[in-house]
Formats: sequence, structure tokens, C-alpha cells
Amino acid sequence: MDDTVEIVNDGTDEWEAAFGAAIARGLEQVGLAAEGHAKAICPVDTGRLRNSITHAQLDGTHEAVGTNVEYARYVELGTSRRAEKPFLRPAASEHAEEYRAILRAALGG
Repeated sequence: MDDTVEIVNDGTDEWEAAFGAAIARGLEQVGLAAEGHAKAICPVDTGRLRNSITHAQLDGTHEAVGTNVEYARYVELGTSRRAEKPFLRPAASEHAEEYRAILRAALGG
């Protein structure tokens, strides 16, 4: 008598898909929140820079917030003639606990 048990489906694929989807949802929510924080503190002259701030999921495990406006780096980091007026770095660093809470909630924790 053979006591061998064959496992046909252990649920790993389904678990990985569900986990990946939860991470993606959480990252999207983090991106939206970070985008909002950056826009809230972005210096405004014409509104072009603030309106250009957006977020995107890069690969399912990373979310990016940024802008394609060419002068954004000079506003964020300053120049020899202008003081920096950061809006992206604070949006990321000053809200870490909020972002952790969003991800915990997305993962059901």
C-alpha cells in the first residue's frame, strides 16, 4: 500500500496573485496620497509645476511621484541664486507613517 499523497494545487498561485493585487492597490493609494501632499506644498506661480505632479506604478512594487517639468529640479533643489523650495522630498519623507498605514490596510492588517 502506497501512502504517497500528491498535492495537485496548494493555492500558492492564487495567494501570490491576491497578494500582488493587494500590494498594487496599496501602492496606488500611497501614490495618490503622496501626489496630493506634493501638490499641497508645491510653490505656485503659474500653476504649471503643481499641475504636472503625478504618480505612476513602476513595476508593481514601486510607486513614483514626480513631474516632467524641466525646471522642477531647480525649484526642488535650489540654485546658486535661488533657495530650494522642496515639495517632492517632504511629500515622501514627512508622511511615512501614513503610507505604512495605507499599505497595512491594503494587506488586511
